[in-house]
Amino acid sequence: MPVGTHATVKALHPEEVRRCGVEVVLCNAYHLALRPGVDLIERAGGLHRFMGWSGPILTDSGGYQLVSLGGFACVDEDSATFVSPYDGTRRQVTPELAVLDQSRLGADIIMCLDHPVAWGTSDDAGKRATARTHLWAERCRTVHPGGGRLLFGIAQGGFRPDTRRESARAIATMDFDGVAIGGLAVGEPTDLMLSLAAESAAQLPPQLPRYFMGMGTDSELLALVELGVDMFDCVVPTRLARNGSALTPDGVLSLRNAAARDDLRPIDTGCPCGACTGFSRAYLRHLFAAGEILAHRMVSIHNITHLCGLMDGAREAIRSGRFGEFRRSVEERLARGAAGDETLSERALSRSPLH
Repeated sequence: MPVGTHATVKALHPEEVRRCGVEVVLCNAYHLALRPGVDLIERAGGLHRFMGWSGPILTDSGGYQLVSLGGFACVDEDSATFVSPYDGTRRQVTPELAVLDQSRLGADIIMCLDHPVAWGTSDDAGKRATARTHLWAERCRTVHPGGGRLLFGIAQGGFRPDTRRESARAIATMDFDGVAIGGLAVGEPTDLMLSLAAESAAQLPPQLPRYFMGMGTDSELLALVELGVDMFDCVVPTRLARNGSALTPDGVLSLRNAAARDDLRPIDTGCPCGACTGFSRAYLRHLFAAGEILAHRMVSIHNITHLCGLMDGAREAIRSGRFGEFRRSVEERLARGAAGDETLSERALSRSPLH
């Protein structure tokens, strides 16, 4: 699910996003409540009409901003209070208000308000935040609007295996429409992230959609798919594009590098996107050097198409009983690409601030 924080996947028309293979986009209820405001979007007919997107929309509640905004947010047992990074105004959000706002926005998938913690937080603080997440989840459930809208709970647990298991079990008993694994990919080592995700996933009902919040590189996506995760979101494909980097089967290609200056090949000869069927690496490097917005647009289209294609491949491999073979082939090609000069290692990318 590409991230459209402010009701847009950056630089792209909704129909372009759809042609990449996208079915669901993610918007952020916290940011949209600050500007342009829930009232305006509701009067406009909801997010779908406001942003021109006809497919499903998942809205994040704003819980992640308790980590990402740091000193701009605080929490008590009843609610989270945010200080707007735009104008300094304070906004108090209860679990009930988080669900109500997302409902008024017209979201198809509503996320509970939760309390994740930053990497390095003490175990005691992580346990308190997890207990608060469970209480807030119950409160969110009592105001679930129904009407075809889905409500997802979020399992937390800090960075301990036992609290991860306990949180996933607790959320799994609350009769949500789906369950997210939250509070990971926030700076912890990759091996720890994957092991904690495995602890959470093992406790979740197999019939419910499982959503890992904040992941967007080939290798880690497939590792999580193997754990039984179904849904992902991340800013990686569009943020990389704005920085001049393209996701490829061989790793991350920097189009700003001098090596691309005379390279008349497409980003990826096997990719059907408009960037690869219409332009060369040399042309895209020229656009980045000239500061032309078309470069951002084309590489964003490519990166999103690449990840949708990866998920299509994983889905087909699961259906045909050969997912292990599929994952190994992807990993082997990434490893060969990392040994060359053209691409950056996905492992180097995966722990970057892009998450």
